[in-house]
Amino acid sequence: MLLFLDIDGTLIPFGGRTPYATYTGPTPPGHPLLARLDPALGPCLLSLGCEMTWATTWGEDANSVVAPWLGLPPLPVVDWPEEADEAPRPGGVHWKTEALLARAAGRPFVWLDDEITDADRAWVAARHPAPAILHRVEHGIGLTRTDLAGLRERLARAGLRRGR
Repeated sequence: MLLFLDIDGTLIPFGGRTPYATYTGPTPPGHPLLARLDPALGPCLLSLGCEMTWATTWGEDANSVVAPWLGLPPLPVVDWPEEADEAPRPGGVHWKTEALLARAAGRPFVWLDDEITDADRAWVAARHPAPAILHRVEHGIGLTRTDLAGLRERLARAGLRRGR
């Protein structure tokens, strides 16, 4: 099972509620918002038993900056098409959606992002033959253990969770 993972607004909360919880660690220069990212999420994400892939505009910086903070190994990174302009597509479909379906190549997947809408869910359901769980994270809070517990339940109900 693939897991596409966004960073801004998904792992690192922004907007909405303040003050944010902060966590200690060696914050790399130029990344002050990283202190909002709960390092305990790394083991929680690993416990899902999914094949994780960064689905973020951070590119390879996700591996050099975020992965060490979370205790994750380097992960594959989705290379966005050059024509991806980060603007919604017709019908409100997110600009990442088509590229993620291509990357999934018919395999089941989970997508964690703060910008997923019902338009994305409908678009994926109409075009992807395998199960897909599109989970929208509240950008002002970021991914929580409650989100992950719900995701574990959905994976188990769909028969997609490996024993871990």
